[in-house]
Amino acid sequence: MTRLTPGAEAVLAAQSPGRPFEDMTAAEARAAFDRGWPELQEPAASGLADGPLPLSLAGRPALAWRGTGAPDAGAPVILYLHGGGWVVGSPASHAAICQRLAAATGAVVVCPDYRLAPEHPFPAAIEDALACLAALPGVAGELGVDPGRVLVAGDSAGGNLAAVAALASVRDPALPRVSAQLLFYPNTDATQGADSYTRFAEGFGLSAATMRWFRDQYVSHDRLEDWRVSPLLAERAMLAEAPAAFIALAEADILHDEGAAYADALGAAGAKVTCRTWHGELHGFLSHCRHSPAAFDAIAEAADWLRRLG
Repeated sequence: MTRLTPGAEAVLAAQSPGRPFEDMTAAEARAAFDRGWPELQEPAASGLADGPLPLSLAGRPALAWRGTGAPDAGAPVILYLHGGGWVVGSPASHAAICQRLAAATGAVVVCPDYRLAPEHPFPAAIEDALACLAALPGVAGELGVDPGRVLVAGDSAGGNLAAVAALASVRDPALPRVSAQLLFYPNTDATQGADSYTRFAEGFGLSAATMRWFRDQYVSHDRLEDWRVSPLLAERAMLAEAPAAFIALAEADILHDEGAAYADALGAAGAKVTCRTWHGELHGFLSHCRHSPAAFDAIAEAADWLRRLG
């Protein structure tokens, strides 16, 4: 039986026992999410040179943060794609993660406000993500970044978008080549058949029923095996070309097994991958920094991995 950390227990105790998202409209879910996330987060205390810097990226509003270790020119840039089941979330709700990532890596982290489902179903979110990726070289001077040092990162549904963007970057000459990807408890298989959907179906924060609702707002069932929805199902040859990946997983998470399977598939195809599971943690733990030390540990390990990658 999974034993939760004290931080994870505190998060479950702090979360409201109100209606689940699947019993709400998308607008109601967004309002409930926006009421809840400030109780779990706190801004980074140090390590930021400036930010947030508002900007427009491919016509989408975005926020950027510069870590204190980032040079004034030629800094690495991380395109961060926020989580929220493709339905909720925003750069504001994930600002604390972006701040800590910028501080730990000495990079400029850019988080765009991509279109959300169900008003904008698949492929709107990934189209926005790729358009923002393609637009980064055009704002390189404004941000003081090197268009040749582009990374992607994201959590949950944002991890899905980041994984897809990383794969797309090696095939599409219109995109800057992604040098590395940081995936935090990513969605990788929209068929939702992994065992962890049964082990952690209820009582561990994100439920299997809620995740089904998120998916069904985003994509029709006839597209579930499209690699742009389920990167785990991408052809081996495509996975073999994937940028080096750091994948952070939560043990008590319905998405755990598909994240681990994606790491295994990348490694089997010959891609460079490091996968780490945080035991006793819940889905979304990067956003639980008010309660969970793992929120800081995962960012620190990702930053260390990037430094070793060179």
